[in-house]
Amino acid sequence: MFPFFFSTTDATKDAQPPVLLYNTLSRTTERFVPLKEGRVAMYHCGPTVYGAAHIGNLRSYVFADILRKTMEFNGYTVKQVINITDIGHLTSDADEGEDKMQVGLAREGLPNTLEGLRQLAQKYTERFLQDLDALHIARPQVLPKASEHIHGDIALIETLMQKEVAYETRDGVYFDISRFPAYGKLGGVDVSALRAGARVSHDTEKRNPADFALWKKSTNSAIGWKSPWGVGFPGWHIECSAMAMEHLGKQIDIHTGGVDHIGTHHNNEIAQSEAATGKQFARYWMHNEHIRISGEKISKSLKNTVSLAQLVEHGYLPLSYRYLLLTSSYRTLTNFTFQSLDAAQTTLKRLHKTFVEELLPHNTHAEPNAEYILAFQTAINNDLDTPAALALLWKLVKDDAVPAAVKCATLLRFDTVLSLGLQEFTQKPAKKLAAKKHTAPKEVEELLAQRNRAREEKEWSQADTLRSEILARGYTIVDSENGSTLEKVREKEM
Repeated sequence: MFPFFFSTTDATKDAQPPVLLYNTLSRTTERFVPLKEGRVAMYHCGPTVYGAAHIGNLRSYVFADILRKTMEFNGYTVKQVINITDIGHLTSDADEGEDKMQVGLAREGLPNTLEGLRQLAQKYTERFLQDLDALHIARPQVLPKASEHIHGDIALIETLMQKEVAYETRDGVYFDISRFPAYGKLGGVDVSALRAGARVSHDTEKRNPADFALWKKSTNSAIGWKSPWGVGFPGWHIECSAMAMEHLGKQIDIHTGGVDHIGTHHNNEIAQSEAATGKQFARYWMHNEHIRISGEKISKSLKNTVSLAQLVEHGYLPLSYRYLLLTSSYRTLTNFTFQSLDAAQTTLKRLHKTFVEELLPHNTHAEPNAEYILAFQTAINNDLDTPAALALLWKLVKDDAVPAAVKCATLLRFDTVLSLGLQEFTQKPAKKLAAKKHTAPKEVEELLAQRNRAREEKEWSQADTLRSEILARGYTIVDSENGSTLEKVREKEM
């Protein structure tokens, strides 16, 4: 049963569209069928909390949030797990280099001890959760920390050792990919092409160059846990398998992550999990594409990362970034620019203004329009087609044939998935979003003129600096097709 159909015929219910998801494993769009009727078990690769997440990282969690809310819209009970990696993730994303958490310790002058790791992890876990809240991403039911699941890692590695698919070397324990014939099936990885010096450097103790670490023996006595193979810490890959199994079981419905996880991390998860249990680990693998900034990959090494907090500092609403992400498919490589974010913010504010001023006063708890609800469900069930869902939202806003009360109720149902802030307006006294007319000081007007000239000349850095100066004076810029205007910043937007 779908609770949003308040009064429908049996014929309408029979027409409810299936949930269709693109499965990276099969490389096709498939009809979703849960392992247990009415329930969905979802695991999402979470952040390594050695620093603040950037906007590219956050795309994965907006995507996961839309997926979860789509399932709930279809009447499923969802159990969602997003892990916190606070140990074991090496800088190469494979088995080499420093642990990312230790990089964070050095950067922040914290002691290279377990207590130092705890402090660093706590700081950036809190920032991550603040980002989730700001983007209206529902917190998962379970948020496990890798450092608190060492026992599960060790137990899983022992099982793999007993099954003779893992072996010990001088520096750790490795998974033997030759003992898992299906290795690389996710994304069609060519195992024969994995040679020493390609993905991993040559290690004479490895049976195969692409064998991956399950346990790394520690060279620092202050960092590590006791195990049958000596003091050390788990590999990044085994952590996810152990946490997923502990909280969701040996088989899960959906596993998500970024496309960069396909080749190594997720194939390793599949290999170790299925070798241990003899069962398919996840039925549906879903991956979001990258975000680029002005055409370049977002990378700390390129020093072009942008955090959500920085966007807020520059006068943007966090939900403007969410709206921008929803304008393209999660599987589309998206180019981020401040011009596109300006447009998203202008559009979002127009939606809020229209909803509050024209529709919310008529909120009489009417029933949503069944045809629009069905059209929305059809769009969002089609592999999370958020661009089509947004197009339908604006079609509804402009549809004069739908009474205001019904339109309000229907938009509120849409917002249970899109989470663009409409529901929050019903929980407090309505107030107009249109800014009161303020005459900006002459020097602020001049800064705006300089900023507009900088944009015309594609001097984006200068334009960004001028926007910051304008914000520091208490004004934000609203860009639209009719030009740029100044708006007094309300306290909640600062």
